[in-house]
Amino acid sequence: MQLEHNFTVDAPIDSVWKALIDPERVAGCMPGATLTEVDGDKFTGQIKVKIGPVALVYKGVGTFIEKDEGAHRAVIEGNAKESRGQGTAKATVSMSLKDEGDTTTATVLTDLAITGKPAQFGRGMLSDVGGKIIDQFATCLSKKLAEPEQAAGADAEAAVAATEAASAADATPTTAVTGAPTQPDASPRTGVVAQPQEEAEALDLMAYAGGSVLKRVAPIVGAVVVGAIVFVLVRRLRH
Repeated sequence: MQLEHNFTVDAPIDSVWKALIDPERVAGCMPGATLTEVDGDKFTGQIKVKIGPVALVYKGVGTFIEKDEGAHRAVIEGNAKESRGQGTAKATVSMSLKDEGDTTTATVLTDLAITGKPAQFGRGMLSDVGGKIIDQFATCLSKKLAEPEQAAGADAEAAVAATEAASAADATPTTAVTGAPTQPDASPRTGVVAQPQEEAEALDLMAYAGGSVLKRVAPIVGAVVVGAIVFVLVRRLRH
């Protein structure tokens, strides 16, 4: 199925572009998502999805197959599989940005193939849910990009503190100590992403879908509940 969504970010197009092609900067804005590794244009992670009482975890890989900075267009291919079931999700996502001055408008085209429990919602329902998720993502991204000066100030203060500490260390005579810890490698690690203290909270599809999905799912849930009650009663009568 093909889905189309639009969102606006309160930031200049260059800032939005740099953020969108950096998984580590935007992963925290995607509900339910946890990034685990970045290796060049490839990144891995997981997303937790909740459908009523059922919790699902999809683990997968995303790859940037196109990055056109001049046109501010990027294409990502993603594949994910449910960790404890047979559900799968495959998607090709095309993102294009339009300069609106102090704001940026983004168009997202998604070619999605999904199996398992989420597939029961259908195209219309998934489009509605996807739109709400993207709106939340855009709000989070706008907030992040609206505070670059504060982040830059914090980085500058940290750099000054590190410089002062290094100078103090150089001025102090060194003594060989058996078993003393070695200095950490100053070169950045490639690939592994620093893990958050807590994994992202599950994306509750029922909450995003609202009352309309309850009307569709209620008969299914009701049938399951009735079946469970009948099963319990039959067991009691047999005993």
